[in-house]
Amino acid sequence: MANAGTLAHARYVVGENPVTAGAFGLFALFVLMAIAGPWLAPYDPLATNAAVAMQPPSARHWFGTDALGRDVLSRVMAAARVDFGIALSAVALSSVTGILLGMVAGYYGGWFDRAIGRLVDTIMAFPLFVLAMGIVAALGNTVANIVIATAIINLPFYLRVARAETNVRRDAGFIEAARVTGNSDARVLLVHMLPNILPPAMVQISLNMGLAILNCAGLSFIGLGVRPPAPEWGIMVAEGAQYIVSGEWWVALFPGAVLMLAVFCFNLLGDGLRDIIDPRRRT
Repeated sequence: MANAGTLAHARYVVGENPVTAGAFGLFALFVLMAIAGPWLAPYDPLATNAAVAMQPPSARHWFGTDALGRDVLSRVMAAARVDFGIALSAVALSSVTGILLGMVAGYYGGWFDRAIGRLVDTIMAFPLFVLAMGIVAALGNTVANIVIATAIINLPFYLRVARAETNVRRDAGFIEAARVTGNSDARVLLVHMLPNILPPAMVQISLNMGLAILNCAGLSFIGLGVRPPAPEWGIMVAEGAQYIVSGEWWVALFPGAVLMLAVFCFNLLGDGLRDIIDPRRRT
């Protein structure tokens, strides 16, 4: 009954809010691009053809071509897998690590709680993108290091959420009842505490997906991210920026617009998830 009520409320929220419905539709489109983009693309995203270099948008090349004659639409579609893969890996790593450590810190308190607090303060003391730049520059600009850097700058968000939610609920009646009936601390945290932390954490995950995609594109834009000729939105914007002055605006505009839509989509998804999860909005 609870699941049926949640689904009914979700349908109500999506149906009553066209912006949220559009965000979920846009999210489905991006997921499709990430999964099947390389196969749906009309051309090989890595194939060069000097004969059609720098052609404007047309019926044959909807987003035009770049300086090497590569189809911009095909590269934009193929880049979704790269950006989404890095963002999803980074957010998964940071959310799992942050939620587990935050729950332990909030549940036990003491020196471990203070250490987690100092770790959060240390990370948040730096501008997060500058910190990511420093980590990638020190470790090398590989995909694995981009994931690690992005996970580190996202870690404080989950530590704070999990620590605060656990600290509020650790003396609640249902937690005390779970302890009295003989459950171990690990079972109390994973079975009884974690379900109460997941709703706000899911909203944070949605918001951090947009930040992670933007961080990946930003690192690639300045040369510290994915290496050319791999299709990636930040690289494509960087490569096309130099041609805007001479009138070839499409090379940078379309990947930049898709990047903006992806970040915007996840921000709107966060708002929609908050409306779905918040019990005060249920009717």
